[in-house]
Amino acid sequence: MKIGVLAFQGGVIEHIKQIEALGHDAIEVKKEEDLEGLDGIILPGGESTTMGKLLRITNLLKPLKRKIEEGLPTFGTCAGMILLAKEIEGENSHLNLMNIKVKRNAFGRQLDSFSEFHKVKGIENEMELVFIRAPYVEEVGENIEVLCKVKDRIVAVKEKNIIATSFHPELTEDLTFMKYFLSICG
Repeated sequence: MKIGVLAFQGGVIEHIKQIEALGHDAIEVKKEEDLEGLDGIILPGGESTTMGKLLRITNLLKPLKRKIEEGLPTFGTCAGMILLAKEIEGENSHLNLMNIKVKRNAFGRQLDSFSEFHKVKGIENEMELVFIRAPYVEEVGENIEVLCKVKDRIVAVKEKNIIATSFHPELTEDLTFMKYFLSICG
């Protein structure tokens, strides 16, 4: 399979390493042509405002949105979740695709980063969830499946071909979540 990773900034390399460790091709996505022939795409963690601006500057916002609307399996991690949300508390949305409202930096500042082991729906064993200035989902709309809650906050959701998490599975050695996403892609 060929999996794209939005490569403006953030956790690009970590996702690429996990994709390649599972025997698949990872493609850095920086322009519209990079979207061709993908079996899935990852919107990594990083700075959502910066990524949103770069999506607009590079004219990638509309083609990416169109591909996802057409069914391209998509995984948004942390900032990727924010990019995908239809509503972001206190600011304008970016891709406006998932029927969720998110709160940015909801678990606190960088100093408040933490990890916990939890069960995620659809995955057999507990896994380590790493949170870094993480958002959470404040509200879910129709067709949203909640995959995980931590501290009574929604931290993983699925809607059709899109998965979004507040946590960073790419920052652990555990490939379980990447396998889960790839199973949706292929």
